[in-house]
Amino acid sequence: MFALRKVKWYKPAICAAVALTIALSGNLGFASMTAHAETVSVASTRADRIISTGLKYKGTPYRFGAPAGRTDVFDCSSFVQYLYKKQGVSLPRVSRDQAKKGSYVSKSNLRKGDLLFFWTSKSGRGKVGHVAIYMGNGKMLHTYKKGIGVTVSSVNSSYWKSHYITARRVL
Repeated sequence: MFALRKVKWYKPAICAAVALTIALSGNLGFASMTAHAETVSVASTRADRIISTGLKYKGTPYRFGAPAGRTDVFDCSSFVQYLYKKQGVSLPRVSRDQAKKGSYVSKSNLRKGDLLFFWTSKSGRGKVGHVAIYMGNGKMLHTYKKGIGVTVSSVNSSYWKSHYITARRVL
């Protein structure tokens, strides 16, 4: 007659459970990567809109203390506040208060749309007195100084590099 073998049913069941766990955890990892990529993509799209709108104001005169909402003159923080508000991001009116919003980001991890903060002779060394928008590729969009107004500058120029304080991500 037939010899009955003991079937060890638990080995295939364990293998199936392990395979299923690996497959699901791989999918969950992919899902979280996808969600992160979508978040970065949305922020990048908003940043692109902020920058392209800001570039339309290139050459607009600088006036210290320019009122919020005016577009015929800007100071650094009214410019930033105006552009971000158009994208649904509420920021305080003054750069030192803007520097308290969002989350810290290191200079080596900057993304388009991050806010850059600098000290000036007026604010004093180490105290925020200027804000700019990071455009990518070492460039920033900002406004300063009568006669210059809204412009694009290199973050790594000697002046801005030596006056850099911090960056914040608000998108």
